[in-house]
Amino acid sequence: MELIPVILSGGVGSRLWPVSREAHPKPFMTLPDGQNLIQKTFLRASALDGVVEVLTVTNRELLFKTEDEYRPINSSGLAQSYILEPFGRNTAAAVAAAALQLKEIHGPDAHMLVLAADHLIQDQQAFSVAVKKAVELAAQGWLVTFGIQPLFPETGFGYIEAAKGGSLEGGLKVERFVEKPDLKTAESYIAAGNYFWNSGMFCFRVGTVLDELEKHAPDVLEAVAHTLESSRRATSAGYSCLALDGEAFAKVPDISIDYALMERSDKVATIPCDIGWSDIGSWTAVSDLTASDEAGNRFEGEVLSHDSRNNYVNNEDRLTALVGVEDLLVVDTPDALLIAHKDHAQDVKNIVGQLKAKGHHLHLLHRTVHRPWGTYTTLENGERFKIKRIVVKPKASLSLQMHHHRSEHWIVVSGTAIVVNDTEELMLHSNESTFIRAGHKHRLMNPGVIDLVLIEVQSGDYLGEDDIVRFSDQYGRVEN
Repeated sequence: MELIPVILSGGVGSRLWPVSREAHPKPFMTLPDGQNLIQKTFLRASALDGVVEVLTVTNRELLFKTEDEYRPINSSGLAQSYILEPFGRNTAAAVAAAALQLKEIHGPDAHMLVLAADHLIQDQQAFSVAVKKAVELAAQGWLVTFGIQPLFPETGFGYIEAAKGGSLEGGLKVERFVEKPDLKTAESYIAAGNYFWNSGMFCFRVGTVLDELEKHAPDVLEAVAHTLESSRRATSAGYSCLALDGEAFAKVPDISIDYALMERSDKVATIPCDIGWSDIGSWTAVSDLTASDEAGNRFEGEVLSHDSRNNYVNNEDRLTALVGVEDLLVVDTPDALLIAHKDHAQDVKNIVGQLKAKGHHLHLLHRTVHRPWGTYTTLENGERFKIKRIVVKPKASLSLQMHHHRSEHWIVVSGTAIVVNDTEELMLHSNESTFIRAGHKHRLMNPGVIDLVLIEVQSGDYLGEDDIVRFSDQYGRVEN
């Protein structure tokens, strides 16, 4: 029986700012063990029985970053496919697109396992057992969700109410889904014994979920089907990529799969499970992954503490000192510092909202920004000048481009560069440089087998990243 995990990678994770940002969202956060959440999800999914490929639904801007994260962990060469959204349209659109794609390739009897890219599951064996039960129920025509055994009266999750006396083979029939409750209501759910946290993970037979979408959310299914008809597809051995058409996708209703289907269908079952699940929804959840000292402090990075208790510190590259404080969350990145009380961990998203309202770039980008060809790091940004460190991966190339308002000096630090500068083509080695005048077409390429590292000094009246005209690009960033 074919099983295709479908990884939904679309959330920003605003409660985990300043590490999680729109261009480097929560699934790419590195955890204390050195792996990030999307890598863990891929490994967890690929280890299941019967898996023939992994399909990832993500934003088109994150394709190359996702491929970079999968590459070192996909040692078996498992087939990968992608559906690229031009912008977010919620989970109903993503699930419908995945189901239509899988029906075309694998047929209606294939099974899809829908997973969030930014969740953590710590018991792989229990997860595998739960998935096996879910596939068996899905083969009987059920839409299956995974209900997490509640450990305490959590008010930050939605709940699944299982029907009393609604036992199925390996699962329970779902009576209803309920919204995030207040504390008193959550306590009553725990006491009742038939309520489970809604994990947002699902298992469907492809034909069944499409039939149920046609019945309960035909507007979603029709709009997504129309989008797929006008979208671009690229395929090769063990790989496919479907880039959704933006104009058509904008007409798809913005609704979650829970509201569009799961709460309306009478074919919903749940698998109660205890799999070490966490949605890593706040910095307090992240802190739980780090061992505490005798004072209850949890530290990632270099930290000194005096008379301080129950704090969490996450810093990247400088010393943090705590004196006489308690119950604080301190997250330090090169360009932003968060200090919050643990009781207000959920309110970090309000800071992100303020940044967006002000048009501040720190909700979107880190100082180091990932691109298909490598990375750039802004070292200094002043009036009429900007200094960057640019790293180009082996055999990679920036687009052939031009800037209206800025000139650029490029100095090679290490590696070899091939530079197109107006009508010239140059090869530069360490400690060699060139000057790109505003208005000149130019391109930077790395012909070598090691990273190309250079320093770029920009000067001009306007230094924004949107002052760029692309003429050709090997990563498809030039519109026809």
